[in-house]
Amino acid sequence: MSMAGNLRKVTSLGTVGGLRKVARLARRRPRVDLSHPARSPLGSSVVNCVSYREGARVPASGDLVDIVERVRKRGDGFVWLGLHEPTDQEFAGIAELFELHPLAVEDAVEAHQRPKLERYDETLFAVFKTVCYVEHEELTATSEVVDTGEIMVFAGEDFVITVRHGRHGSLGPLREELESQPEQLAKGPAAVLHAIADHVVDDYLSVTDSVQADIDQVETDVFAEAGARVDPGRIYQLKRELLELKRAVAPLARPLDELATRPLRVIDPEIQAYFRDVSDHLLRVREQIASFDELLNSILQAHLAQVTVAQNEDMRKITAWAALVAVPTMVCGVYGMNFDHMPELHWKFGYPLVIGVIAVACLSLYRGFRRNGWL
Repeated sequence: MSMAGNLRKVTSLGTVGGLRKVARLARRRPRVDLSHPARSPLGSSVVNCVSYREGARVPASGDLVDIVERVRKRGDGFVWLGLHEPTDQEFAGIAELFELHPLAVEDAVEAHQRPKLERYDETLFAVFKTVCYVEHEELTATSEVVDTGEIMVFAGEDFVITVRHGRHGSLGPLREELESQPEQLAKGPAAVLHAIADHVVDDYLSVTDSVQADIDQVETDVFAEAGARVDPGRIYQLKRELLELKRAVAPLARPLDELATRPLRVIDPEIQAYFRDVSDHLLRVREQIASFDELLNSILQAHLAQVTVAQNEDMRKITAWAALVAVPTMVCGVYGMNFDHMPELHWKFGYPLVIGVIAVACLSLYRGFRRNGWL
């Protein structure tokens, strides 16, 4: 029988006795080490499954059911199960094993959720939007600047389930960092939840620093000598990407505030102080995004003003040259009417005189326009 089949069987029984029955079934088949990254008995979505006791990693043996049963028999420690974009079938048995609420399960599988914190009995369900900066050689009107993903976290008294969506936001380095701090990890699932929140907000800070570099470059180009020729699409693209970043960051303020102030059984009171620190970092990110938005509005307005000034300069030059051309046009138009009795029409010096008058008039107008900055 496959691991998924055993998992469905144990969850259909729904009791500790059911766990024992499946454990007996599991003894009849080869055991698989879930901690090995190349093996995935629960399906391709499983990234890792590890149990911890007193902040130390417990060597894994057997399947998920065995690991959970051992943790619950001991009455201390917890299991951390990491998943990446699981399907409904892959997540169904896990949801029943840990008695997860169907609404939270649906959100975790479907993704595309706003950051939020919900409580289902003794289980917390948190959604975090992850962001990463997309490197590009040159910012264009179609450049992707910010890429978003999601991390869903189920936190209970003896388990943490993380469900990641997107191409970035791997929690492997975070897991290793936590394992190097056993005193923090000993505080249970709440410590993992805090570490994930802190990791996500730190990524926000890194992305805002990179976005600031793009804004500085656009600002430099706009106020350069040829700033009026800057493609305004670059500014609009930055505003669109900044809006996507804002949608990921802003809704997280309320969940972090609840984690920092609201009494929750899963959250150790000592951990709440750490959540307040994360909330302060998030406030800094929100202020940066707001200032970036205002700065981009100012840059856009400055660019439009430069375009208007440039157009006015062009119109003045065109008007000045039209005035210069109007003088010879007028004189030539008068003498082109073919009347017999016109002044100086048959005079030997009439032609040079007319050319001289035209030249003096045009030269006077040219000097006047140059003196006033029109040419």
